Amino acid sequence: MADIAETRTAPGSHSTAGALAGLSLAMLVSSLATSIANVALPTLSVAFAASFAAVQWVVLAYLLTITALIVSVGRLGDLVGRRPLLIVGLALFSAASSAAALAPSLAFLIGARAVQGLGAAVMMALTMAFVGETVPKERTGSAMGLLGTMSAIGTALGPSLGGVLIAALGWRSIFLVNAALGAVALLAAWRFLPAAIPAGEAAGIVRRAMPAGEAAGIVRRATGVRGEARRRFDTVGTLLLAATLAAYALSMTTGHGHFGSLNIALLGAAAAGAVLFVIVEAKVASPLVKPALLRDPVLAPSLAMNALVSTVMMATLVVGPFFLSRGLGLGDAATGAVLSIGPIVSALCGVIAGRAVDRLGAAAMVTAGLMLMVAGCVALAALPGLFGVAGYAAAIILLTPGYQLFQAANNTAVMADVDRNERGVVSGMLSLSRNLGLVTGTAVMGAVFAFAVGTGNIATAPPEAVAGGMRFTFTAASVLVVVAAVIAVAGRRSE
Repeated sequence: MADIAETRTAPGSHSTAGALAGLSLAMLVSSLATSIANVALPTLSVAFAASFAAVQWVVLAYLLTITALIVSVGRLGDLVGRRPLLIVGLALFSAASSAAALAPSLAFLIGARAVQGLGAAVMMALTMAFVGETVPKERTGSAMGLLGTMSAIGTALGPSLGGVLIAALGWRSIFLVNAALGAVALLAAWRFLPAAIPAGEAAGIVRRAMPAGEAAGIVRRATGVRGEARRRFDTVGTLLLAATLAAYALSMTTGHGHFGSLNIALLGAAAAGAVLFVIVEAKVASPLVKPALLRDPVLAPSLAMNALVSTVMMATLVVGPFFLSRGLGLGDAATGAVLSIGPIVSALCGVIAGRAVDRLGAAAMVTAGLMLMVAGCVALAALPGLFGVAGYAAAIILLTPGYQLFQAANNTAVMADVDRNERGVVSGMLSLSRNLGLVTGTAVMGAVFAFAVGTGNIATAPPEAVAGGMRFTFTAASVLVVVAAVIAVAGRRSE
């Protein structure tokens, strides 16, 4: 009952459809901002007379900021209110996008992208957290599926839209599009997202609903704990976690797949930071991440599975282009068309996957999604070598719905019953585990592929070697998904 003062929203203060539209647009634009910038890197290299390694920081600054801060901003949303923080994040994203479009130098552009990443971190951390406040519990899966669909649309739309805009209007236009879409999402959030009832009105509701003495005690405890929590944002833990995550992300991205002494040093720093973070969080009064959360029988396995699955999905983006171009001899246009199959299928099946979760249950659909992914990985290892492009497309069409089903079910299982005061930080942890999986997949699955191909220069490797690398990489990927499935089954048994 103590949660009454915090969980109720003002009657008639929001529209469910409008709120979902705003959240969906926020999810789309944060994904679009990643993929649309990738296609601009060659143009930016020419525009600023900079090396390709230098302009890559236009992408890395965005991703590193998100990775380092996504949990912290989720926790901040729990403390200060998710609606005002999401509105600030959307405003920050739109302003930084406008600044990027006007950037006079590469350094300014990279700085603007870092600020844009901060806004995107808020958007990613809080969109899933808002689902519990905007839709009935029995429709949580459908809402999660919709958010997954919008993320896939943003990823798929980025390269094609970015290419058209750069060709027609120049590279600055891709950031202006981000600014415009962010502004529309901001208006939708301002108009439709639910706002908490003011403390005095909430106290009145509690007093009317319960005996006077009991109600007074609940109001004092709820408002006292809330006020104390607001004053105790874990600044030390926030800085420590941000530094740890940034070190890990840099260790996985620096060197472009070649693991040297700098990568090892960064990885060591990340490991030391993680240990220190756990020690600090166990001692502070109001931790950024409660140690109990990391032992939660639902959350902990879900984070591990999310990271493993994201690592595998990144392999399709890292290995796929090399196999299609070098192994099958496709041109750039044909390669791009085949690579678009995955995001298109993902966009089409996201809502369907969410409805399946609502009808059949999250736990069962987590396992079903993972089984589909195992089948898809095995198909990617076997079918392209036998049937070429058709085999590759068939395998992707099998793998992608499994991924969407897993994502919708896993997110629903975690977010459906999480305590209201932990929704922001838990949502941030889910997004973080996915991002870490993507970052890890870029380095690890790329290294596995290079090892299997057997040459330091994949661009000149013979087609047979590239095909062999494809088989080996996705055989390894199938093992990772099997591990995730074992975690899912073990988690269900423990429950």
